[in-house]
Amino acid sequence: MNFSILILPILIGLILIIAASRGVKVYETFVAGAKEGFLTVYKIAPYLLTMLFAIDIFRKSGAMDYIIYGIKPLCDILNIPEGVIPMVIIKPLSGSGALGVMTDIMKTYGIDSMEGKIAAVMMGSTETIFYTLSVYFGSCQIKNTRHSLPAAMIAHIVGSLAAVYICYLVF
Repeated sequence: MNFSILILPILIGLILIIAASRGVKVYETFVAGAKEGFLTVYKIAPYLLTMLFAIDIFRKSGAMDYIIYGIKPLCDILNIPEGVIPMVIIKPLSGSGALGVMTDIMKTYGIDSMEGKIAAVMMGSTETIFYTLSVYFGSCQIKNTRHSLPAAMIAHIVGSLAAVYICYLVF
């Protein structure tokens, strides 16, 4: 028998047993947490929807193609394959968009290609910056992000370059 299918039910059972032994009203606490979750969703929804709308406009307007064309000479100097440039651009904007770009890279170049490997490493080692900032700062109603965006963009660039060079080194 596969033990892994029992892990979640056992974990939930342990949580219920420990909570009950400590006198925690499990159902009431769960309902209060769910209510708080809905309030959080209500607070961040406008920021999230705005971000998703802006990303969709960015992709469908052709702006990404212009950016790729503009940064291609720099990417050639840095030895970044042309096929992963869309991943570098879209990943800070949208995780689902980046997943779509990675799928296109895998279909076009293959999963064992250098482009495919770099895209996979980038997917796991960089963050959806604008989404994250809009959700977290939006939920706390912070309007002045100060140094968060520049620091996150520097980290994204470093992470993307590291993904490229580590893949060249390892593969």
